[in-house]
Amino acid sequence: MRLRHIEVFHAVYNCGSITGAAKLLNVSQPSISKVLAHAEQQLGFQLFNRHKGKIVPTREAEHLIKHVNDAYQNINELRRVSRNLGAAETGLIRIAMAPALGIDVIPAAIASYLAQHPGTSFEIETLHQHQIVRALREHRVDFGIVFNPPDIPGIKIDHLATAEFVAITHESIDFGELTKLTFDNLDGMCFVNLSTRSPLGQLLANHIETSNIQQKTVANVETYQTAKALVAHGAGVALVDEITARSSGHDTVNALYLDPPLQFEVSVLHTEFDPSSIVNQQFITHLRKEIAGFLQKPLSS
Repeated sequence: MRLRHIEVFHAVYNCGSITGAAKLLNVSQPSISKVLAHAEQQLGFQLFNRHKGKIVPTREAEHLIKHVNDAYQNINELRRVSRNLGAAETGLIRIAMAPALGIDVIPAAIASYLAQHPGTSFEIETLHQHQIVRALREHRVDFGIVFNPPDIPGIKIDHLATAEFVAITHESIDFGELTKLTFDNLDGMCFVNLSTRSPLGQLLANHIETSNIQQKTVANVETYQTAKALVAHGAGVALVDEITARSSGHDTVNALYLDPPLQFEVSVLHTEFDPSSIVNQQFITHLRKEIAGFLQKPLSS
């Protein structure tokens, strides 16, 4: 069957009439009938019986429709991917990012980039890392920005910056003259912990496990901003990425570096064999500079 045959057969079968299929495909009824007749001629059997003005699928059509449905889904997927690939070559930049990066640093980078390149537009998704990988493989986004990604088949990882974990506490907690905290300084405190489903959460959990400190977990959260909000309201202390700590909001939160430092990578993800467009390369270069500047901002303390 030709592609047009598949499209018309699928429409007639699902609409139950030539009229409905013609409306669905936005063509004339004679055109549908002609294509259907040509398909039946090529196949050597009828697809539908005409009975009292109605169209009834034949036994052969009932067997064929299962395979046609699969083919039709693949055709729709091909169309969607083709549209997405086409968009990637225009002035449109499609980004997926970890939630913490969408609070301040990347919005600021986008705003400053738009000031220099007003013809550019953005599509932005805030997703968890496994969702970002899926969006890349579906060509729904051009690249993703994440924390500490593992090696992923088919995904290229480029370094953007190195950052650190910091301890955030409510302003009512006084550490005196300390400018950095050891894990011993946090022994016995109530903790808001990051979910171990995230790469940073797993890194942090492994580090805490080796520290032998006693902690009372009062909440496990999926996002770093939620952890910061809980700390701001006095629920406990948290260890979060310094990008979240530096981001705006929650003036009642203080942040201190850890001693020794616990570092992680901020990285950009691409599909391995898809070259980046010029506009994407330009923005990533701009973003690298913006993140470096953001990480030079003082911590609130």
